[in-house]
Amino acid sequence: MKSRNSTTTRFRSISSIINKQSSCLNSTSRFLLPLATAMMMMSLCYLADPFAEANAEDAGAGSKEYVHVRIQQRNGRKCLTTVQGLKKEFSYNKILKDLKKEFCCNGTVVQDPELGQVIQLQGDQRKNVSTFLVQAGIVKKEHIKIHGF
Repeated sequence: MKSRNSTTTRFRSISSIINKQSSCLNSTSRFLLPLATAMMMMSLCYLADPFAEANAEDAGAGSKEYVHVRIQQRNGRKCLTTVQGLKKEFSYNKILKDLKKEFCCNGTVVQDPELGQVIQLQGDQRKNVSTFLVQAGIVKKEHIKIHGF
């Protein structure tokens, strides 16, 4: 019993010391302490630049180039599949010819002032085009972005 009483009295004395110390703090310092810790935490968040990877990728001359495969809705159920971002060293007309034969669809190469040459195919050929480009060795799978609904 004595040991139990002695621990409770120790606990009470420690808690009374903490209460006395906290009562000594004035009201403004009670609010400033959490505010200061929050400011320190916020400053630590900004030490690492969240866009550092993107800026580093854009800075290099041989940065990652993506091939974008998109779908454009025409009227009703009709749609176009567009392929942009292929390297200029490839012959777009030969790729288009192979795509048209493989998927039994019509298509054309369009010259766009902003995007350069763009391959257009009739119908929703997004998955077919991406697998064809990977199997033909034109583009790696991780460099293809498929857009659309």
